[in-house]
Amino acid sequence: MGLLLAVPLLGSAAVLGLLYERPTLLQNLSLGQSLLYFVVAGLTMALALTPTTFVAIISGYYFGWAGLPGMVAAYALAAALGYELARRLDHGKLRTLLHHFPKADAVLAELQTQSWSLIILTRLSPVLPFALMTFVLAIVGVARRRFLAASVLGMLPRSLFFYWLGTKAQDVLALLRNPDEGTLSKLVLVGLVIASLFGLYFVFNRALQRVLQRNAAN
Repeated sequence: MGLLLAVPLLGSAAVLGLLYERPTLLQNLSLGQSLLYFVVAGLTMALALTPTTFVAIISGYYFGWAGLPGMVAAYALAAALGYELARRLDHGKLRTLLHHFPKADAVLAELQTQSWSLIILTRLSPVLPFALMTFVLAIVGVARRRFLAASVLGMLPRSLFFYWLGTKAQDVLALLRNPDEGTLSKLVLVGLVIASLFGLYFVFNRALQRVLQRNAAN
């Protein structure tokens, strides 16, 4: 998990250096090259090599709104690959461990019944790393189809905002160094974080209360 937090910073720094040396690298790409870009973007996000907001800004700057479907597809690819990788690495070990802690296991089971809201709220926050949350949600046992659909839906608000910033940017390198520059950006980011935190608190609290009520009834 430490790697999933640190590696995106190193990956984004490497891409920044590459774009600084070759600022026209992603300009005037053919259709095949554009498709390859989004596939590579999906792979790097799945492997925690680049942050999702970073990819949104770059894609918006170089591809404009015509590249939006490609970015959404790249997110879906990253979520699917990250999910499969986490499940293969974990092999159910976390759930086996939680069986030794009945209360925690019961809360987790309750959260799974609210997984749609849980995933959307997790993806909504721009401060929760994409790859890390993919790993966590996958190993706790969220259903695959629901995970993929809710991940894409939850990512759209913040991703569209950063994509829009990319389309409006005059200097993409300056924007990438400070993506929350400006009053509007700060307000949107704070709003997304608050909505995500309050929503997650409500979901976790409701799950806990239901488990406590069942235990009291028994």
